[in-house]
Amino acid sequence: MFRHWFSAVITGLTVLTASACARADGPSPRFLPPHRPDIPKVQNKSWCVNPIDAFILARLEAAGLAPSPRAEKLRLLRRVTFDLTGLPPALEEQDAFLKDASPDAYSKVVERLLASPHYGERWASHWLDLVRYAETDGFKADDLRPEAYRYRDYVIRSFNADLPYDRFVRQQIAGDEMEPDNADAIIATGFNRLWPDEYNAANLEQRRQEILDDVTDTAGLAFLGMTFGCARCHDHKFDPIPQADYYRLQAFFAPMRQRDDAPALDGAARKDYQTRLAAWEAATKDIRAEMDALVADKREEARKHALTKFREEIQQAERTSEDKRTPYQRLIALMAEQQMDRAAKDAAAKLPDDKKKHYHELEQKLAAVEPRRPVAPPLVMSVCDVGLEAPPTYRLQGGDWRRPKEEVPAGFPIFLGGTDATPAPPAGAKTTGRRSALAVWLTRKDNPQTARVMVNRLWQHHFGVGIVATPSDFGVMGEPATHPELLDWLTVEFMENGWSIKHMHRLMVLSAAYCQDSHIDRKDARCAKAWDVDRDDHLLWHMRRQRLEGEAVHDAMLAATSELNPRMFGVSARPKLPERISSYAWKADAKPEDQNRRSIYVFAKRNLRYPLFDAFDLPDMHNSCACRAVTTTAPQALLLLNGDFALERGRRLGADLASHFPSDNAALAARAYQTAWGRPAADDEVKLAVRFLTAQTAALHSRDAAVADFCHALLNANEFLYVD
Repeated sequence: MFRHWFSAVITGLTVLTASACARADGPSPRFLPPHRPDIPKVQNKSWCVNPIDAFILARLEAAGLAPSPRAEKLRLLRRVTFDLTGLPPALEEQDAFLKDASPDAYSKVVERLLASPHYGERWASHWLDLVRYAETDGFKADDLRPEAYRYRDYVIRSFNADLPYDRFVRQQIAGDEMEPDNADAIIATGFNRLWPDEYNAANLEQRRQEILDDVTDTAGLAFLGMTFGCARCHDHKFDPIPQADYYRLQAFFAPMRQRDDAPALDGAARKDYQTRLAAWEAATKDIRAEMDALVADKREEARKHALTKFREEIQQAERTSEDKRTPYQRLIALMAEQQMDRAAKDAAAKLPDDKKKHYHELEQKLAAVEPRRPVAPPLVMSVCDVGLEAPPTYRLQGGDWRRPKEEVPAGFPIFLGGTDATPAPPAGAKTTGRRSALAVWLTRKDNPQTARVMVNRLWQHHFGVGIVATPSDFGVMGEPATHPELLDWLTVEFMENGWSIKHMHRLMVLSAAYCQDSHIDRKDARCAKAWDVDRDDHLLWHMRRQRLEGEAVHDAMLAATSELNPRMFGVSARPKLPERISSYAWKADAKPEDQNRRSIYVFAKRNLRYPLFDAFDLPDMHNSCACRAVTTTAPQALLLLNGDFALERGRRLGADLASHFPSDNAALAARAYQTAWGRPAADDEVKLAVRFLTAQTAALHSRDAAVADFCHALLNANEFLYVD
């Protein structure tokens, strides 16, 4: 029986694969360019605020269902404030919204939130999940990438400035080619540098191939919402992606190499710095030459020793003169030289005593001239091409770099209407122009995926689930769209409004669908019927509750205690870690206020995730994450009940409240509820709180300790952790 079942499975997979490849000779009907459908006619027109609601209501009415009533004001305020900024509404914001009875009170709140600098911090965090952002390499060494944070800051600035999404994509794929004089565009190419990396690997061919695979997979997931990585070793089993298409896409990145010496300056400032630096170098030429001569032998000795660990083909590439190297040899030699330079960086320390003394004397001479040296600008973690010619790309049997088959040109996926697209290098450029060609194709309005995928991601974060519930898999094995016409309408709306992300936020959060209550009363006939027909809320008859991520829990606690440091950008924060956590632990910032910056600025270390974030399902930072898991585990409760961070926040909130209400337990309790939960306390809640505070004060012989326990309990409650 098992033999028959196994045979049937293999037959089915063969048929699916054959079907997929048969469709790969032209655009698949699943992936047609978006068009703007007509807005549906509905009976309850008064419910609709904008076209989104018509699409939602049409499906509900067809199923004989009705939407939920509008959420009450403070619940809606807390929802949209967390959605757009990742922070809870302040007490004064709650009071102002309650007092504003104007018809546009809510829309004014939305505009205020979209204009807040915290908006960019919130939405950048979603993007950083997607591109597997981290500030270290991963693997055993997990070395620091000291300039990686500049990419994070670029993403925050881009969201705050409402940088058109098409330009946002182009800058990340090929900013160095398309906007070479724009420092932000150079920083943006850090997207191509976020791969996990074992910098000291001896097998450079394998290392390069793993980097290319990672970049190709991530680009396919992030921008096209497709699992291209499944076609790395063989034709995709389900989607119309032949293996050759995978390597055609990879060929756009084949000439790319990492670059860490680009200054974070725009064109004119960069030229000015280079001019002044050249003058300083001319003035110090002789001193530096003498210093180099002293260490030349030791440096060369260290470099030669480091070279011996590589295979003969790599050693040969390094020995070949620059003008005779093939493009592939240039890439491999550059990778080898990085390791050789690391090995030689301490050459001066290995000099004999007499030469070491002379070297230090020269260092002092150089230091005397140092004040004339222009201040070095910050450097950028970026990429560039190895030259005008790209190394060849081969289809790899089984995805194995040691088993190349036929050479493939750069080209766009055929199932998306693409063709071969190996471009000629731009006139006067020092690049192949391949990534520019890819960036342009990705952001064409007739591209079936790019805008559609991004719109679905925005919907997912506002409504809890995307219109396509698998936001990085629009293929056969992904979930079908619940409202395909709405998705197409939104996609066209997005592109026709300048690819403005903020425009899409406005549409979504102002819609009646978004403003629905999340409460389900199964005793109510409307809810009972909807529950029976659509328990999973595919038709969106109520708003979904969403749990806060660990980062939002962290920030909300600091906001509640007024400790949240609003300083933006710059080198990452290193908060205090539990003792004896691991050998990868970092040293905490000396100043508590530096430790208490927003979570997006917390040091993103691959091999050591901040424990609170880790417990609440922070992605592993090695892979693209489009949709975080939401788990309920014992470590979450233990960290909130016993962790130093949560306990200290309870004490801080308690101390603040006790100072404002030194004897009035009822007033203290009412303020505590509103601060922690974003709503006024009910009378019975205040009575329970007063009873607890009285009993706990007597038990502990300390009102301050009792208040701290009460506040700590509020910060552990579901109403703090969830947004309705």
